[in-house]
Amino acid sequence: MWISDIERIHHRRLHFLVVGLDIEWRPNFTRNIQNPVATLQLCVGRRCLIFQLLYAPYIPQSLVNFLRNPNYTFTGVGIKSDVGKLVEDYNVVVARIAELTTMAANAYGVRKFKYAGLKTLTEEVLGKEVLKPKRITMSRWDNQWLTRPQVAYACIDAFLSFEIGRVLISGNYY
Repeated sequence: MWISDIERIHHRRLHFLVVGLDIEWRPNFTRNIQNPVATLQLCVGRRCLIFQLLYAPYIPQSLVNFLRNPNYTFTGVGIKSDVGKLVEDYNVVVARIAELTTMAANAYGVRKFKYAGLKTLTEEVLGKEVLKPKRITMSRWDNQWLTRPQVAYACIDAFLSFEIGRVLISGNYY
Protein backbone atom coordinates (compact mmCIF):
# COMPACT_ATOMS: atom_id res chain seq x y z
CA MET A 1 0.00 0.00 0.00
CA TRP A 2 2.85 2.40 0.84
CA ILE A 3 4.42 1.84 -2.59
CA SER A 4 1.08 2.35 -4.36
CA ASP A 5 0.50 5.58 -2.44
CA ILE A 6 4.00 6.89 -3.23
CA GLU A 7 3.70 6.09 -6.92
CA ARG A 8 0.21 7.64 -7.08
CA ILE A 9 1.17 10.82 -5.19
CA HIS A 10 4.43 11.30 -7.10
CA HIS A 11 3.26 10.03 -10.50
CA ARG A 12 4.58 13.12 -12.31
CA ARG A 13 8.14 12.65 -11.05
CA LEU A 14 8.54 8.88 -11.06
CA HIS A 15 11.35 9.14 -13.60
CA PHE A 16 13.48 10.94 -10.99
CA LEU A 17 12.03 9.93 -7.64
CA VAL A 18 14.34 10.34 -4.61
CA VAL A 19 13.91 7.79 -1.82
CA GLY A 20 15.69 7.93 1.54
CA LEU A 21 16.97 4.49 2.58
CA ASP A 22 18.45 3.14 5.78
CA ILE A 23 18.66 -0.21 7.54
CA GLU A 24 19.02 -1.35 11.13
CA TRP A 25 20.13 -4.61 12.68
CA ARG A 26 20.85 -5.91 16.16
CA PRO A 27 24.17 -4.52 17.36
CA ASN A 28 26.84 -7.13 17.80
CA PHE A 29 29.78 -6.80 20.11
CA THR A 30 31.48 -10.03 19.03
CA ARG A 31 34.12 -9.93 16.30
CA ASN A 32 33.48 -11.52 12.91
CA ILE A 33 29.79 -12.11 13.57
CA GLN A 34 27.30 -9.89 11.78
CA ASN A 35 23.59 -9.99 12.55
CA PRO A 36 21.19 -9.86 9.61
CA VAL A 37 19.31 -6.72 8.64
CA ALA A 38 16.24 -6.42 10.85
CA THR A 39 14.51 -3.35 9.39
CA LEU A 40 14.44 -1.58 6.05
CA GLN A 41 13.48 2.08 6.27
CA LEU A 42 12.30 4.02 3.21
CA CYS A 43 11.01 7.57 2.97
CA VAL A 44 9.64 9.82 0.23
CA GLY A 45 8.44 13.22 1.37
CA ARG A 46 6.72 12.79 4.69
CA ARG A 47 5.74 9.16 4.12
CA CYS A 48 7.96 6.50 5.63
CA LEU A 49 7.89 2.73 5.51
CA ILE A 50 9.51 0.69 8.26
CA PHE A 51 9.56 -2.90 7.03
CA GLN A 52 10.73 -5.61 9.42
CA LEU A 53 12.59 -7.91 7.06
CA LEU A 54 13.59 -10.22 9.89
CA TYR A 55 9.99 -11.19 10.63
CA ALA A 56 8.54 -11.10 7.13
CA PRO A 57 7.55 -14.55 5.82
CA TYR A 58 8.59 -13.24 2.39
CA ILE A 59 9.56 -9.97 0.75
CA PRO A 60 6.66 -8.70 -1.36
CA GLN A 61 7.35 -8.54 -5.10
CA SER A 62 6.12 -4.94 -5.12
CA LEU A 63 8.93 -4.01 -2.70
CA VAL A 64 11.53 -5.94 -4.72
CA ASN A 65 10.37 -4.16 -7.90
CA PHE A 66 10.36 -0.76 -6.17
CA LEU A 67 13.95 -1.19 -4.99
CA ARG A 68 15.04 -2.44 -8.44
CA ASN A 69 13.48 0.47 -10.33
CA PRO A 70 16.37 2.23 -12.13
CA ASN A 71 14.39 5.50 -12.27
CA TYR A 72 14.40 5.83 -8.49
CA THR A 73 17.47 7.15 -6.67
CA PHE A 74 17.93 5.73 -3.18
CA THR A 75 19.94 8.06 -0.97
CA GLY A 76 21.67 7.50 2.35
CA VAL A 77 24.87 7.63 4.36
CA GLY A 78 26.89 4.48 3.88
CA ILE A 79 24.32 3.37 1.36
CA LYS A 80 26.71 1.16 -0.59
CA SER A 81 27.36 -1.01 2.45
CA ASP A 82 23.64 -0.95 3.38
CA VAL A 83 22.54 -2.25 -0.02
CA GLY A 84 25.42 -4.74 0.04
CA LYS A 85 24.07 -6.08 3.33
CA LEU A 86 20.56 -6.31 1.82
CA VAL A 87 21.96 -8.40 -1.03
CA GLU A 88 24.00 -10.56 1.31
CA ASP A 89 21.23 -11.16 3.86
CA TYR A 90 18.13 -11.29 1.64
CA ASN A 91 19.28 -11.26 -2.00
CA VAL A 92 17.45 -7.92 -2.40
CA VAL A 93 18.94 -5.60 -5.02
CA VAL A 94 18.72 -1.80 -5.06
CA ALA A 95 19.23 -0.54 -8.60
CA ARG A 96 20.36 3.06 -8.19
CA ILE A 97 22.02 4.63 -5.18
CA ALA A 98 23.57 7.97 -4.29
CA GLU A 99 25.93 8.41 -1.36
CA LEU A 100 25.03 11.54 0.61
CA THR A 101 28.54 12.10 1.96
CA THR A 102 30.04 12.21 -1.54
CA MET A 103 27.24 14.45 -2.81
CA ALA A 104 27.70 16.89 0.09
CA ALA A 105 31.50 16.94 -0.29
CA ASN A 106 31.09 17.75 -4.01
CA ALA A 107 28.32 20.30 -3.41
CA TYR A 108 30.16 22.27 -0.76
CA GLY A 109 33.75 21.55 -1.73
CA VAL A 110 34.37 20.27 1.80
CA ARG A 111 36.42 17.10 1.75
CA LYS A 112 35.64 16.16 5.37
CA PHE A 113 31.96 15.65 4.45
CA LYS A 114 33.03 12.38 2.79
CA TYR A 115 33.50 11.02 6.33
CA ALA A 116 30.48 12.69 7.95
CA GLY A 117 27.52 10.94 9.48
CA LEU A 118 23.85 11.71 9.02
CA LYS A 119 23.85 13.96 12.09
CA THR A 120 26.62 16.19 10.68
CA LEU A 121 25.08 16.29 7.21
CA THR A 122 21.72 17.27 8.71
CA GLU A 123 23.38 20.20 10.47
CA GLU A 124 25.42 21.29 7.44
CA VAL A 125 22.91 20.73 4.60
CA LEU A 126 19.58 21.32 6.34
CA GLY A 127 20.71 23.62 9.16
CA LYS A 128 18.91 21.42 11.71
CA GLU A 129 20.09 19.60 14.79
CA VAL A 130 19.12 15.96 15.28
CA LEU A 131 19.51 13.85 18.39
CA LYS A 132 20.68 10.27 17.99
CA PRO A 133 20.53 8.73 21.48
CA LYS A 134 22.75 5.66 21.92
CA ARG A 135 19.98 3.87 23.84
CA ILE A 136 17.99 3.88 20.58
CA THR A 137 20.77 3.51 18.00
CA MET A 138 22.21 0.52 19.87
CA SER A 139 18.86 -1.00 20.84
CA ARG A 140 17.43 -4.40 19.94
CA TRP A 141 16.36 -3.88 16.33
CA ASP A 142 15.68 -7.61 16.13
CA ASN A 143 12.74 -7.43 18.56
CA GLN A 144 9.49 -8.44 16.93
CA TRP A 145 7.77 -5.35 18.31
CA LEU A 146 9.73 -2.12 17.96
CA THR A 147 9.23 0.57 20.58
CA ARG A 148 7.76 3.95 19.67
CA PRO A 149 11.20 5.61 20.05
CA GLN A 150 12.70 3.01 17.68
CA VAL A 151 10.01 3.61 15.06
CA ALA A 152 10.43 7.38 15.40
CA TYR A 153 14.22 7.06 15.08
CA ALA A 154 13.90 4.80 12.03
CA CYS A 155 11.50 7.26 10.36
CA ILE A 156 13.72 10.24 11.15
CA ASP A 157 16.81 8.56 9.69
CA ALA A 158 14.96 7.63 6.49
CA PHE A 159 13.38 11.09 6.24
CA LEU A 160 16.72 12.86 6.71
CA SER A 161 18.29 10.60 4.07
CA PHE A 162 15.47 11.61 1.73
CA GLU A 163 15.52 15.32 2.52
CA ILE A 164 19.30 15.73 2.27
CA GLY A 165 19.25 13.74 -0.97
CA ARG A 166 16.41 15.86 -2.35
CA VAL A 167 18.25 19.10 -1.54
CA LEU A 168 21.55 17.94 -3.00
CA ILE A 169 20.01 16.40 -6.12
CA SER A 170 17.85 19.45 -6.80
CA GLY A 171 21.07 21.49 -6.72
CA ASN A 172 22.48 19.10 -9.37
CA TYR A 173 25.34 17.84 -7.20
CA TYR A 174 24.54 14.26 -8.12
